[in-house]
Amino acid sequence: MIIILKPGANKAQVGEISQWIEEHANVSVNPIYGSMTTILGLVGDTSSVDMGLIQSNELVEAVKRVSEPYKKANRKFHPDDTVLQIGDLKLGGNHFQIIAGPCSVESEEQILEVARNVHNSGAKMLRGGAFKPRTSPYSFQGMRAEGLELLLKAKKETGMPIVSELMSLAHLDLFEDVDVIQIGARNMQNFELLKELGRCNKTILLKRGLANTIEELLMSAEYIMSGGNENIVLCERGIRTYETYTRNTLDLSAIPLIKKYSHLPVVVDPSHATGQAWMVPTMAKAAIAAGADGLLIEVHNNPCQAKCDGAQSLDCKEFDDLMTDLKKRLAFEGKVL
Repeated sequence: MIIILKPGANKAQVGEISQWIEEHANVSVNPIYGSMTTILGLVGDTSSVDMGLIQSNELVEAVKRVSEPYKKANRKFHPDDTVLQIGDLKLGGNHFQIIAGPCSVESEEQILEVARNVHNSGAKMLRGGAFKPRTSPYSFQGMRAEGLELLLKAKKETGMPIVSELMSLAHLDLFEDVDVIQIGARNMQNFELLKELGRCNKTILLKRGLANTIEELLMSAEYIMSGGNENIVLCERGIRTYETYTRNTLDLSAIPLIKKYSHLPVVVDPSHATGQAWMVPTMAKAAIAAGADGLLIEVHNNPCQAKCDGAQSLDCKEFDDLMTDLKKRLAFEGKVL
């Protein structure tokens, strides 16, 4: 349920009516201060809330029930786009970020070379996997804690915030200096992990599961937000369909759909979606046209020798050429890179 207050309500009045509602309705009230109005989001069992009683308050413009199961992630609770602060960078609204780097950290030489190149090309955030979820137990599983240390070296040299995937609660302490914790597709519905992330003060990049609906993605975000952490970026990385020519099927329709129903920023991973490097530039440009707030692009200094996902990785020259094109398109769309 949401309560729309009349224009002009000050914070003291918002506090008074919030306390009054909590005392009478046994729900928690979350005020959202928008650019034009203030909305009170009621979280809990609202079935017995007396809408008429609340509507009678002189500060109340309207009272509406929310049919969607997600509340904090719902645009009805938060009409304005969320803009996240990640270090000195912003993501969301008209602030666009390109997160580039290798699928996995393989050596100090590799991650530093890639970091320098993508930074010089204009990317402002660095991605790199230290813990790798692989289909085969015999495949390269990542450098683990050492990989995170190498990412931090790259961050120190370039100044770029780093993004890396967390697979287990047992590793959470190792991510203390990681700027953005990525939750991969396979862990999108690892609810115990999501609840713990709700208690940490980190930006979470939440990837859509291999065959999950948009509502399920938003409900996973709700798990994190219900714990108090509202710093979430949603990621469309392709879903599994009958098509076999591509690794996954990139669901570009997810971008406007999510933006209609949620205020959270949305980024797109065209590398994992297609599985083929030659398709990445086209789908990256399509994602911008569809309204994405950012891109995750895999870049390797020698894709043919990559230990993980070399086929979908751009080399540094290809990424530099793509960035030249993307900068023009982002300027046309009114996005700040």
